[in-house]
Amino acid sequence: MRGREEAASGQAAGTPLGGTPTGEANLGGTPTGKKPTTGAAGRQRASERLRQAILAGDMSPGQRLVEAELAAMIGVTRASLRAALFDLTAEGLVERIPNRGARVRSVTLDEAVAITECRMVLEGLCAAKAAERVTSSQATRLDQLGEQMQRSVADGEPLKYSAVNHELHRLVREISGHSAASGLIERLNGQLVRHQFQLSLRPGRPQASLGEHMAIITAITGRQPAEAEQATRRHLRSVMRALLDQHQPRSTAPQTEGPVIMNEDR
Repeated sequence: MRGREEAASGQAAGTPLGGTPTGEANLGGTPTGKKPTTGAAGRQRASERLRQAILAGDMSPGQRLVEAELAAMIGVTRASLRAALFDLTAEGLVERIPNRGARVRSVTLDEAVAITECRMVLEGLCAAKAAERVTSSQATRLDQLGEQMQRSVADGEPLKYSAVNHELHRLVREISGHSAASGLIERLNGQLVRHQFQLSLRPGRPQASLGEHMAIITAITGRQPAEAEQATRRHLRSVMRALLDQHQPRSTAPQTEGPVIMNEDR
């Protein structure tokens, strides 16, 4: 969880991975005396290591990605590293700035809301499919995750709650068997690491979302596809409202008379 906390703190661009000294970053590397991995294998290795670091929050939004440094850390050639950066750019995890190189892409609030709208459709589909396919052992596992979430809220452990939350959503995708939707969701989630972590630490958010997650679990284990999809959509609408709310400025100024304009529920 340390990496996620660092991502939320907004490190300065150019800081080594996760704010750690270069030699301590957990990106693998090449043993002394062994040549760097080249070609397609090197490209795949670099893509996997960088993707994992970004998704784990070990790389901060806006952080510069220095080819020579990363290639040495991962144990691949610069050509393989450069190819991997192009792959991650296509996935929306990295952006390339003309004459400045590459950096971890920062996602704006508007983008985060739009991405969550897409997730709402895809995750609703996966939940419905999961309700159709769920086995008794899988239903038991879902119930266990629900119990863990309840204990995390009761014990006041938001980081644990966040981790179980991610596992619940992952398991629903797995049970659904819908590989196309699951792949799209995973790519979308990769762009929301910072927003998701900040939201998970918002006071009262775990308590607010617990009932939503329990409704999803109940519908899937009860083999009710329509209810599972609707419960998932309600949950992600709640996520969008929370994202918008946490970015609205707090004002103590007295209200003046006149019409009040409020954000519509998306």
